[in-house]
Amino acid sequence: MAPNYFLDDLAGFVVRAQHPDLAGAARATLKRNVLDSIACAVGALDGELVPAVRAQADEFSGRRSATLVGGGTASVDQAAFFNAVLVRYPDLLDTYLTQGGLCHPADNFGAILAVAEHLEASGANFLLALAVAYEVQCRFSAAVPVMAHGLNHALQLAMSVAAGSAKLMGLDAGRTAAAISAATADNVSLAAVHAEPVSNWKGISPAVTGMRAVYATMLASRGITGPRTLFEGPHGLAQLFDQPIDFDIGTTELTAAEHTYLKRYCALIHGQVIIDAVLGLRDAHGLRGRDVASVTLEVFQGAFDFAGGGAYGNKDHPSTKEQADYNLRYLTAVALLDGDVGPEQLENDRVRRSDVQDLLTRVVVEPAADLTAAYPDRTAARVRVVTQDGRSLSREQSDYEGSPTHPMSWDRVVEKFHWLAEPFCGAGLCGEIIDAVRRIDEIAVRDLTALLGAVSPTASRTRSARRS
Repeated sequence: MAPNYFLDDLAGFVVRAQHPDLAGAARATLKRNVLDSIACAVGALDGELVPAVRAQADEFSGRRSATLVGGGTASVDQAAFFNAVLVRYPDLLDTYLTQGGLCHPADNFGAILAVAEHLEASGANFLLALAVAYEVQCRFSAAVPVMAHGLNHALQLAMSVAAGSAKLMGLDAGRTAAAISAATADNVSLAAVHAEPVSNWKGISPAVTGMRAVYATMLASRGITGPRTLFEGPHGLAQLFDQPIDFDIGTTELTAAEHTYLKRYCALIHGQVIIDAVLGLRDAHGLRGRDVASVTLEVFQGAFDFAGGGAYGNKDHPSTKEQADYNLRYLTAVALLDGDVGPEQLENDRVRRSDVQDLLTRVVVEPAADLTAAYPDRTAARVRVVTQDGRSLSREQSDYEGSPTHPMSWDRVVEKFHWLAEPFCGAGLCGEIIDAVRRIDEIAVRDLTALLGAVSPTASRTRSARRS
């Protein structure tokens, strides 16, 4: 009798998933996250790197079967790449937190959307495949501390994009297993992408992983096999992580989206509560940057390591967008100066200005054991500002609007969408896109992508001030 591998069980989970497994609040929450991902993608169209990424997608496209956000078409793999870069670019995408790491389930969106359009899938099948991808990525992340072992969360993204793509293609368990194993074996990503000096590659790496996973799944659909011993075999993932890997696939309820965080500010997830608390102090006391003598941030260990000057490197001199959105000192300083942390606060010219570079030297970040113990259930922080006239102002905060304990509603994501997208598509087209996402399980995917293709690639006006 042929041996059974965990990979076979995982493939069986993907094949068994059905529309009733995505129901009620979970379905509504996933639609909310889809709209959030599209908001990020449209709002990124004027990003500094976007023309280079667009040129790459254009040059290497063959059969142009999928739409690019902002107009034009590309091959399915290049559309997966381009649209995924857009979703990631503003650093406003959803996040799932675990001990020893995290992942961004929205990284699946660009790839799954491209495959769905390529296959002329229904919106309902797209949503089911995206839910499967969210589930695979989040369940693996919860079971395996990937980043604690020096690997990046793009590893499990390869798994999840392949799973969602295979679901859309209707592959049987054998070919689904081949897709997952081939994609994962070739996308073992290093956490070094987060180390200082942070490069452009941090934001582009997941898109490359998704593109490669789509390509691997297409090969698997043609009968190309992958390593069946991916998890428990010699030199497999269990050996790499020195633990058994058997994440929960016994239940088929697709509820992962309900456990995700959404972002209010253009920053890593570890900075959301801090920025919210800083802005709360700023508003409550009428603070401005010139009023501040010093700021002390107490954070959980992961926030200190990623963005406070800990394990991933020194945060003294950010000079680029990629360094700024992973720097709690910069994010605090620019929030005090500008009263927000949006796309404008991450432009390279803003990062390098003397006012924020001076103020960030007065920001100190410290890890706190009690806050570390509360993670990942809470991403709590304490902020203390000492003013030039000697006042000491403090605020402790354990969540923010967007965390699972204080979730962002559909209506609030609609507001976020308008804020990010209206400069590129105006209120009328914005309304059509919002309605299409609301009704995604009643329409064809091409109905949605046609609207995304109608978005202007250039902004017609500056972004409005953020609504409270």
